[in-house]
Amino acid sequence: MAKKILIVDDDRDLVETLSQVLKVRGYETAAAYRGADGLRALLTEHPDLVVLDVMMETDTAGFEVADQIRSPRPGSRYAAFRNIPLVILTAIGQVTNSRFSLDPGDNFLPGVEAFLTKPVDVDELLAVIARLLP
Repeated sequence: MAKKILIVDDDRDLVETLSQVLKVRGYETAAAYRGADGLRALLTEHPDLVVLDVMMETDTAGFEVADQIRSPRPGSRYAAFRNIPLVILTAIGQVTNSRFSLDPGDNFLPGVEAFLTKPVDVDELLAVIARLLP
């Protein structure tokens, strides 16, 4: 059975391109273009991995989505997805001059498995996905 990847990004061209690349590689895809829509899609699509932009309807929408998914609150609507791999894909560093990484002390993002900058290197993204979805 093919693994499903939810792409949450307000750049429709990027979503379409990534969807096509992933489908050719044997993945199923689902898409959402706003953070709230991404959370709804999480509940209806049951993806195996989420590729998530940061700056959508707000400058921090993606971080808010990640926080909702990783919330330890009892009774969270997203508790079943708490351990789903999250891949942040964003240009926030270019806009804010901030550097985010998975290294503690480097604007560490707990609960995120990978942080890639736009424009994305498709081969790098595919390698990350292959590592996270064996």
